This record gives sequence, C-alpha cells and structure tokens, in this order.
Amino acid sequence: MLDLYPRLSPWLTAPSWCIALSGGLDSSVLLHLLATLSRQQRLPPLRAIHIHHGLQAAADAWPEHCQRLCDDLGVDLQIIRVKVAPGASIEQGARDARYAALADSLRRDEVLLTGQHREDQAETLLFRLLRGAGLRGLSAMPEWRPLGQGMLVRPLLGVSRHQLRCYAQEQHLAWIEDPSNSDTRFSRNYLRHQVFPALLQRWPQAAQNLARSAEHLSEAQGLLDELAQADLAQAATPAPFAWLGLDSLDLEVLRQLSPARQRNALQYWLAPRTRLPDSRHWAGWETLRDAASDGRPLWRLTDGELQRANGRIWWLAGDWLKPPAGQPIWPDPAQPLALNHNGSVSLSGTLPQGPLHIAYRQGGETLAVSGRGQRDLKRLLNESQLPSFARSRLPLLYCAEQLLAVANLPGLSQGDWQLHWHAPTSEQGLR
Repeated sequence: MLDLYPRLSPWLTAPSWCIALSGGLDSSVLLHLLATLSRQQRLPPLRAIHIHHGLQAAADAWPEHCQRLCDDLGVDLQIIRVKVAPGASIEQGARDARYAALADSLRRDEVLLTGQHREDQAETLLFRLLRGAGLRGLSAMPEWRPLGQGMLVRPLLGVSRHQLRCYAQEQHLAWIEDPSNSDTRFSRNYLRHQVFPALLQRWPQAAQNLARSAEHLSEAQGLLDELAQADLAQAATPAPFAWLGLDSLDLEVLRQLSPARQRNALQYWLAPRTRLPDSRHWAGWETLRDAASDGRPLWRLTDGELQRANGRIWWLAGDWLKPPAGQPIWPDPAQPLALNHNGSVSLSGTLPQGPLHIAYRQGGETLAVSGRGQRDLKRLLNESQLPSFARSRLPLLYCAEQLLAVANLPGLSQGDWQLHWHAPTSEQGLR
C-alpha cells in the first residue's frame, strides 16, 4: 500500500482537495489512493476534474470512463471541455489549455492534486537540459506551487511508474491508455520510449538519480530566490504616482548589481507575471537598461511589457496595453463612469454644469491655470513628471469643447472640482 498521508499532511487544513483526473494510470491510482485514504483518515472533501481537449476521436470516451471510476469511489466529477490554441507545439498548447482550465476551476485555498511521478520528473529534467534551460527550469517540477486561487500539489513525485502499475494491478483498476502517448514524434514520448530504455539498460537507477538531481537543483534555485528577494527589497522603493497601481522597480538599484544578479532578480519578479524569456531574449533587458535617459525604450514579453520612466522600470499588462477608445458622455457626473480599457473616473467637489464627456490627449490642448494664465497641456504634463506611457490614457474632463480638468493632478482644474481616475489594476497582468 502506497502511503501518501505524510506527504499530504501539510494540506489537511485545506477546505477541499481536487484531483486532476485524466483517466490514465497515474491519476487513476491517485484517485483510488485518496478515496481509500478518506475512509481511513479525516481528509478534506474530495472532488475530481477531467479536462477534455478534443484532440483525438478516442478521447470522446474518456469522460464516461472517468465518470464510472468516480461513481464507483463516491467522488464528484466535473468535466471541462477546452479548445487548444493552434501553434507549433500541440503538447504545449494542450498543457496551457489544461492548466488554465484547472486554475479557473479551483476554489479559494483548494488543493489540486496531480499524478506526476518520479519518471515524469526525470523526463522533465532531461527534456529541459536538452533545451538549454537555466537553473530555474532544471529545478523541474516543484512538489507544490500556487495555482489560481489555490495550490497545486504533486504527492507522487517520489513514487515510480512501476510502483503505480503494481498498485493498479493489485486493486484491479482499469485505466485509459492514451494512443498519443506512444507517438514518438512528440519529444517527451521520444525520451520515454527511445532514450530512457537505453539509459536504464546501462544505469538502472537513472530515473531515481535524475529526480534526485532535480531536487538538488531546486534547492539551489531556492537559495537564488532568497538572494532575489533581498535584491528586490532594495529596488522596490515607493514609486511616485502610486495611484497608477503599477508594479515598478528602481532602475539605479538594479544597475548596481552584477548582470547575473540583475537577471536573477528580474526572473523572480517576472515569474508570476509572464512566461520568462529564454537566454536569447535577455538582450531586451540590456537595451531597456542602457538606453539614453531621454529615450523611451520598452521590453516586450509574452504577457506584458516593461517600460522605463522616472528612473524606474514599470510592468504594464492587461488593459494597459489596450488604447482607451472613444469620448464617453458622462450622463450623471454624480456617479462614477466606466471607461473602455481604462478603469473609471469620478468627480468630487462642486460638480460642473453642462454636458460633460471624457476625452484623451490629441495634441494642442490648453488649460487655464490659476495665477499662470493659459498653458499648453503638454508642458504642464512635462512639469508633473507623469510617466510618458500614462499621458496618452490620462482622462480629461470636457464641457463641450472646453477642457475643465485633468485627472489626478489637483492643480490642473478650472473650478472647485477634482477629476479622479481609478486606473486599470496591475492585477490584470498577474498569472
């Protein structure tokens, strides 16, 4: 009997456990182990999720198989159908769609349990070595990590495929054999069916040793993460214009670090925000870092971009990458007004009279400033030192053709009112 209880004990206080059930050997054994354990120990409530990718005809029968398995064990099953985005790698596309669906389905503080085992860990390490991964990638699969509103936990990483098969046979379990798992055109399958058998003939403990190496590399990565946290604590000084709601770092603090420590700190900082760049794309960081002070460099990444302004680097994602559109009419200035891809605005003070609307800079705007007369808006924004990337989406309050106020800049208002802009939240860029 495989004893998972010690590995699962840290998660006993979770509100519920969810098993990612493909119907294959690994997840079927995991489901049976947990259902059996729940009759012996007090565990959080169990449920299961089956992700149907729809990539092959054989898969249409798998939800029914999973349903029978769950019914036999008294576990609720949720079936989610996903569409895999077209791309160069079907494997990666299916994985991205699967984990996105699982993350969206997780309840707050719920634990998702998956069936990856020791050979999966060894294959992951070898696969990433062949792709030239850095230390973070070579740490392979962590035993646990945050996912969605909950936590992803892999309790079988110390268990071999042979042990899982023996357990399944002893318990007379039926499981699905995915035909695509034998297709050696896929890189992981090639490693599993062509490379690993040859390795095991010469080194019978190859899988176990590779998995152990992944643990050592993970420990080394943990030390680098601690160094990154210390470096980032120095760079995460308070930023001007906190109402922008954007994450940023002090560029000069980062410049004082060695290039390797800069990359280490940025990798740690970017990891929850975007897919990390490979070694070929780190030149984008050097361009951003070393550009002239009057330049407007940016570094585009998979899920957002870094821009430089006010001696800092700023992370922009989500609505911040979509231009605000239109000139929305404000029918009831006593109520907040939602803006397209640009948060919302509200008014305080004595509300101005007349037909009001919100617009954005087109160039050539002027504003009457108390004690200074009519002033060019471009010059006023330069004086405010507002980051350039925010100026084009800064809401402007108009009555007909007259500019009445500029959002969040109290000195730029023509009356006893203030225009407040609630910018898009930086949370939209978190993965």
